[in-house]
Amino acid sequence: MIDVFSLLTLPTTSTAFTALKSSVTETFDGSNHMHLQSPIKLTITGEDLTKISEKDAQSKLLRNLTLLQRSIRIVLTLLEDSGSNDPREALPTSYEGIYAACRFVVAVANRGEDLYDRLRLELEQSVSRLASSLATKEVIVQEMEDKDHLPVVWLSTFVANCEWFEKKISLLVSLLTYLDQVYVIGNPKLVNIRTLAYSLFSERIFGNPQVQLRLRTGVSEWVNYERKFRMAHSRRPEIPKLIVHLTVHNQYHAFEAFYIKITREFYTAEATELSQSMTSNARRFFGHIIVRIEEEEQRSKDLLPVGSWNIVRQAVDECIWGGRLEWLANNIVGLYVENKDLVSLGTMYRLFKRVDGVKFLIKAFRADALKRVQGIVKDEKDDDKMVERLLEFKRLADDIITTAFLDEKASLSSSAITTQPNNEFIYALGDAFTTGFKARRNKPAEMIAKYLDRIMRKGQGASTDMEFEAILDSALALYRYTEDKDVFRTFYHRSLAKRLLLQRSASDDFEVAMLKKLKEQYDPEFGMGEDMFKDLALSRESVKEYHSKLNVSNPGHKLSVMVLQRSAWPFTVQKTSVDLPLNMQDDLMAYANYYKERHSGHTLDWDHALGTATLVGRFKPGNKELSVSLYQAVVLLLFNIETEWRYIDILEQTRIDPEELSRVLQSLACAKKKVLKKIPPGRDIDENDVFKFNIDFDDPRAKVHINSIQAKVSLEESRRTNESIEGDRKYYLDAAIVRIMKARKELTYEQLKTATIDAVKNHFVPTIDAIKKRIDALVEGDYLERSPDDKTKFLYVA
Repeated sequence: MIDVFSLLTLPTTSTAFTALKSSVTETFDGSNHMHLQSPIKLTITGEDLTKISEKDAQSKLLRNLTLLQRSIRIVLTLLEDSGSNDPREALPTSYEGIYAACRFVVAVANRGEDLYDRLRLELEQSVSRLASSLATKEVIVQEMEDKDHLPVVWLSTFVANCEWFEKKISLLVSLLTYLDQVYVIGNPKLVNIRTLAYSLFSERIFGNPQVQLRLRTGVSEWVNYERKFRMAHSRRPEIPKLIVHLTVHNQYHAFEAFYIKITREFYTAEATELSQSMTSNARRFFGHIIVRIEEEEQRSKDLLPVGSWNIVRQAVDECIWGGRLEWLANNIVGLYVENKDLVSLGTMYRLFKRVDGVKFLIKAFRADALKRVQGIVKDEKDDDKMVERLLEFKRLADDIITTAFLDEKASLSSSAITTQPNNEFIYALGDAFTTGFKARRNKPAEMIAKYLDRIMRKGQGASTDMEFEAILDSALALYRYTEDKDVFRTFYHRSLAKRLLLQRSASDDFEVAMLKKLKEQYDPEFGMGEDMFKDLALSRESVKEYHSKLNVSNPGHKLSVMVLQRSAWPFTVQKTSVDLPLNMQDDLMAYANYYKERHSGHTLDWDHALGTATLVGRFKPGNKELSVSLYQAVVLLLFNIETEWRYIDILEQTRIDPEELSRVLQSLACAKKKVLKKIPPGRDIDENDVFKFNIDFDDPRAKVHINSIQAKVSLEESRRTNESIEGDRKYYLDAAIVRIMKARKELTYEQLKTATIDAVKNHFVPTIDAIKKRIDALVEGDYLERSPDDKTKFLYVA
């Protein structure tokens, strides 16, 4: 017996009566006013089931089951198979009738099992027919261009069938709601209609080898067409739809795996072919790779789910870069550095980082930097520009590191992402400079000192103090890379002395600040500059006091003398002298007598090579004040006696060293400012040359500074200074070895070598050969001896 409550009970998903108001007595008229009425009266009409016989009930059940099975079959029949444009025209009843029949079979007759079995049967038959059609049916095309792409066109057919099937299953789920929501829910071992249909679809369709082959062929042809011709296929819009259906049927992972497989095959083959044909053009190969990666990334973003982007990218990267990273880095980095192409270097770093190839980039960057530094250092003909060129490259390399080789870093204080240079490139650059400087031992340190000398002479000009200090710091940054600290210290010391004595320094304040920085940050032995400034201050006071004791008309007022402690200044006693004019000699003797009266225990040695003088030249265009060295002044004053002198006569009159005299005459007669004329003309000085006073000399400035031939002087001075440094190094090594052996008593050669290098590293890094020679010398001098039991061991001799 079926009661009213059962008849009025709908499936849990139904909302048949939820739209009614909370009270059956509430209603609304057209004016939106609520009125109270009498209770609603429900009348149930239809067949009285209590009066139906068992036979009639079975007959009705069979009719409903048959109706439902026929309806399911029609719903699962393709339109072209049914011969109707609308499937509802072929159905034996309306959608409402199918719904009611399902309710009767499941809820009234309790025969959901029979309906579920018939549904399964119809689904199996429908999916089998669909699988057969997809596997064997010939593809019909309308456009001529599609004839060459039948496998891709088939994908459209496959997508259309998927859409049809999913739409029909959704219809069946709605029509057979009672089966899903009453019978299936009550039987936990069963799956709902959609799951049942989709599982059969996956099994029969995607499990069909022929369908699977056509599907893969279509996908392969589509993507390879786009990769080969670098353009979108006309059927590309079908791919996102295909992916949606694959995802619905849990087949996307298989598609993704196949997509990755053909991607690897394509790019492995292409990269191998191109790398072989572009062996000598790695830059072009890299440019092609960049475009390929961008194309593939864009294709992924346009068509594939987000989760596949990185997987595809990794596959492309592995196939394209595989085994070629070192070749590319070695052949491209130098070109990009040469062209200052920071953008391409940044792209290269980003791509190499994705495949753990930064180590190849670091190695190539270091090798290129080392090659450039060594090239600059070894270029002897351009030594004067060595530091400027090194600084220019250093600025470029620093820009590359801080612009191209950047890593992202999360900020601890905020969610912002910051960037910072990869320190490995900073270390590589430093190592390249340090190693590169060894290509010419001593020279980089010497040239850095000379560069600083030029800067300190020139001064800051229009630069601010901060800008000028930055220029000095950039040169000192190079000083950190040299191991020849003693060379730099010696040349800087000598240059500083000349600047101070010749009053060529642009700023004493900067000189003091520079010495302080060198002492505190680079080398503690730079404290020797303090004694220099002390000597200069005392000399000025002494000369001032001397002048105060002279008559106003005394020519000694023009004399300026600097008395220097030999221990504080890097000059040796001059072995040659010069015959000064008598009036100059008288002035010097007068000051010497004055000084000895106050410092009876001191000895004065005159160094005229560092002296300067100011003369007045009387020329036809007008008088000029000439600022010259003391040697130049001695030569020029001869022309007050005669207007023409032979080289031999000048040498006899002045007794200047012949080499020095040649340089002096070159500066006066062969340089830009010719106050003398050389006969015959030419750059070289010969003992047969004749020199005349150039009465026609002119210059736009009233005060004219005439330089000596600095290049030749610098070469000679550099040679002597380097010889002095090498001599000092022997003493450094000897002292270090003796100290070490005195403390340790006995050491093997290897131990002594390591300890010696460590002891003198703040001054210089000695060669192994130099250490070996000094050890042998000390053995010969009986400071050390070889162990009679072990010839590799040395003993200290007390």
